[in-house]
Amino acid sequence: MKLYYSPGACSLAVHIALREAGLDFETVKVNLQTHKLANGDDYYAISPRGYVPLVEFDDGSRHTEGAALLQYIADLAPARALLPAAGTPQRLEAVAWLTYISTELHKTFSPWLWHQETAESTKLECHTKLATRFSELEGVLTSRDYLTGQYSVADAYAFTVLSWARMLSVDLGPYPHLSAYLARMAARPKVREAMVAEGLVSETATQAA
Repeated sequence: MKLYYSPGACSLAVHIALREAGLDFETVKVNLQTHKLANGDDYYAISPRGYVPLVEFDDGSRHTEGAALLQYIADLAPARALLPAAGTPQRLEAVAWLTYISTELHKTFSPWLWHQETAESTKLECHTKLATRFSELEGVLTSRDYLTGQYSVADAYAFTVLSWARMLSVDLGPYPHLSAYLARMAARPKVREAMVAEGLVSETATQAA
């Protein structure tokens, strides 16, 4: 299995899930500015959509879309309990969070806040919407360690997207429970492993923490 990724992009969520699931995989780094691999290959030849994550399975099939991949990976390792059992209310809640993160967080941050050419009025609208979403998450995490109460791949996705706040200088100071959640997630061994592997944190700093 291969994971095509870009450091710190939404593919980090799938990277974390693969490690949490204990699956064998290799990573292939994609430069999203040039859409080239390290060996110079054209990423568009592999993924016509041009974005990450993409997972190539052992049968040669290739699949994109993080929320779908996270569910599939969780189901490959049921003993790891990365999603509740299918057909249960708990599964519905976890999948609802995956959808919410995809539509209400991911697509509010990206692409708008990443591009300098985005109009200031659009950026302001994004910041206003994010503040509303952060307030909701703050309320949920006041009484829970994780989004559904139990760790799931939805948390891997939330952690990845919410980590963009620091990169984009979005202040999370007014949301102490949300900030504590991100710290709790960053302390998970498999999350740290994925971040070290992507060069987002140093192994030395991780050990010191």
